[in-house]
Amino acid sequence: MRVVCTRKQRRSSLLNSTAGPAGFTLTELLIVMAILVLLVSMIGPRLLGSKQKADINAVKTQIGMFQSALERFAVDMNRFPASEEGLMALVSEPTADGGSGGDSEDGGGTAGGNSGSSWDGPYLKTETLPTDPWGNAYSYEYPPTHNSLDVPDIWSFGPDGQENTDDDIVSWTGDGSGSGESDE
Repeated sequence: MRVVCTRKQRRSSLLNSTAGPAGFTLTELLIVMAILVLLVSMIGPRLLGSKQKADINAVKTQIGMFQSALERFAVDMNRFPASEEGLMALVSEPTADGGSGGDSEDGGGTAGGNSGSSWDGPYLKTETLPTDPWGNAYSYEYPPTHNSLDVPDIWSFGPDGQENTDDDIVSWTGDGSGSGESDE
């Protein structure tokens, strides 16, 4: 026996089979939202920790770049820049009175050696001194007070911007009189 369906009956059965609930239920949406919140709460802190590690590594690389530039400066000038000259001596020629390119604050004396005549800079590939990832200037000191070597002390105050805290990133190793991470 053969059942014959009319065209109207076929269309009706097709509509009934596809006419189920349209869209998602509130329960399904809440479950998806809970899963998304869980994933973000697990992955978010890892991403933020990666950013902080990247910033710290950038500071260590920058300090290494300063050290290399200072070594080239010392080869040319037979001395490191004095604290008064600071890192600015890497981008503009120090004046005879120990300042950098006319920007001397107090005209302090040179750390010995030649005047600016042997300067073969700039020793950095930028016109201005870079700042750390948190927007703070790097600190510089010569003669050093934090290490026993005759090389300048260079440091960043770190994310908090405060000196002598645990998050300072420094060029010297060992205990010294400063705290913070050493640049190794």
